[in-house]
Amino acid sequence: MMRTNRRDFVKFSVGSVLTAKTAVAMDVKEPAEKKKNVLFIIVEDFKNIMGCYGNPLVKTPNIDRLAQKGLRFDRAYCQFPVCNPSRSSFMTGLRVDTIGIYENVSPWTKNVGHVMTMPRFFRDNGYHTIRINKIFHGTGAHDDPGAWSQMYDIGTSELGRTGQGRNLTDGVVPWCSWLAANGTDEDQQDGAMISKAIELLKQKREEPFFMALGLAKPHDPFNAPRKYFEMYNLDELMPPVLPDNRYPEQQYTIESGWKKSFDKFSLQDEREYLRAYYACTTFADAQIGRITDTLDKQDLWKDTVVLFIGDHGYNLGEHDWWNKNVLFEDSCRVPMIAVIEGETRAATSCGELVELIDIFQTFADLCGLEAPKGLEGLSFRPLLSNPYQKWKKAAYTQVRRGGGLDGVSIRTKRWRYIEWRQKGKTKARELYDHASDPGEYRNLAELSEFTGVCKELSELLKNGQNQLQ
Repeated sequence: MMRTNRRDFVKFSVGSVLTAKTAVAMDVKEPAEKKKNVLFIIVEDFKNIMGCYGNPLVKTPNIDRLAQKGLRFDRAYCQFPVCNPSRSSFMTGLRVDTIGIYENVSPWTKNVGHVMTMPRFFRDNGYHTIRINKIFHGTGAHDDPGAWSQMYDIGTSELGRTGQGRNLTDGVVPWCSWLAANGTDEDQQDGAMISKAIELLKQKREEPFFMALGLAKPHDPFNAPRKYFEMYNLDELMPPVLPDNRYPEQQYTIESGWKKSFDKFSLQDEREYLRAYYACTTFADAQIGRITDTLDKQDLWKDTVVLFIGDHGYNLGEHDWWNKNVLFEDSCRVPMIAVIEGETRAATSCGELVELIDIFQTFADLCGLEAPKGLEGLSFRPLLSNPYQKWKKAAYTQVRRGGGLDGVSIRTKRWRYIEWRQKGKTKARELYDHASDPGEYRNLAELSEFTGVCKELSELLKNGQNQLQ
């Protein structure tokens, strides 16, 4: 039997002997509305230094253009400023303590292998799921292979591994190196993976897609095509100037091993570090531009939820630290930009607190799907159309040091409060007032006039997850 849609049926009935009453009685269904696609772009070790975040020195025209197209989050925070714990958290929608992974070695499946992951949820709901490069912390047990319809692991070419560079610690810290590489963007893994993504985005499918892209740069080693290094003049780059009136930092805050090498950095070393990180950032930006150009050409914006994030932040000399895994603002805060037609408005920003753990529920919400039970985040969909409404009271980030020492922190709009705990006892505290000390250099926790603030924030740290203002 020939199938007709509603419009065809109406044309037929007008010229037939069917009465209006008969036509109404027939069960004619509208075609099911196709669910939105999801494009999830995750960049490793990405500090908020893009132009759209107020830094005119770093060249990020494509990310800036993305921000102009949608909503920029100014207070988005990771749950752990290290790759594996952070990704394990937001890809399962569970807090770090629930998963029980605090380092980069153990797979997320070690303690909670039974839980529903983000890509498995979308595949179970009829989506074609695609992973290109690092989304979880790695492949095999670090991944969820059964969750993906297609998986790609794309590397750097032999030519892309050659060029001019050096190790900034004379080899003491193996990862601390840069390479102004030979070849084109596609000789680097990020350039090659974006080419594959573009190829896949051009394909037509009946089912919606969930595509996750994992860009490696600016994660160390700081390798990018030579042309991106040439965009930055070493003599113009200056590390942050640290205030003289900073209070002594807690001994638990900084890992001591690498810091011994960082403390030996000359001004030349610091400038080379900055140039390398900036070059990798601009390289990553160029790849994001290639993706957004494809969304333009394929007319995909109207059907696709697009979210861009960093998996955690990074310190570039703040607190004399050149890495992550600390509970300071630069490591905990991440860039996040959303573009969703019908939800976000162009060139808007949101100053409310959101967390990466919220992404799973938000995606489900935007795609009209019922999220799995037990997720520990909160959908921030209401903020997309009204970014000025009051939202969460605090964002939660933690780290773990040797000997079972845990650092747990909350960030409110004004304060960052940290407790260092060992065997259930609080060993030290830190309190920073962002109204007067946005760099978090003056620890106020032991000053008597801030006793009440510490008590209130300590209670919120224990019992305040997902509390709204």
